[in-house]
Amino acid sequence: MEPAETVEITARRYRCVPCGAVVVVVPSEVVAGRLYSASAIGLALALWGLVLATAARVRRLVCPAKILGHTAVTGWATLRRWARDVAQGKLFPSVPGAGPSASLRGVAASAASALAARADPTSRELAIERRAFLGAAHAA
Repeated sequence: MEPAETVEITARRYRCVPCGAVVVVVPSEVVAGRLYSASAIGLALALWGLVLATAARVRRLVCPAKILGHTAVTGWATLRRWARDVAQGKLFPSVPGAGPSASLRGVAASAASALAARADPTSRELAIERRAFLGAAHAA
């Protein structure tokens, strides 16, 4: 797995001449209001929910930041926030819910499985976390 990195994207804005509305066009992986791409979020959910990596390990693999605060040593609050947002339908709304009694890790596992199922069929030989990475781009 390649090390995480920060990438800057270019957004294009188009204005409708008759009504003045502005449309912003970005790559399909961009999730509105999120710092991470849909693929990075899908990978993180798969590592935490399916591979059962610790939140701290997931952060080391997915987060490009090299300088972390004191609380980052034991976990990653963003990971739990993503799982809560998936459960509430705010993130990947097309992914089926994990059920009302599911833990956040269970929500992550359910979402990651659904995202992996959206990956291109030619990727079936890849590990499930890699398929979740690929499938999340289609679900964004």
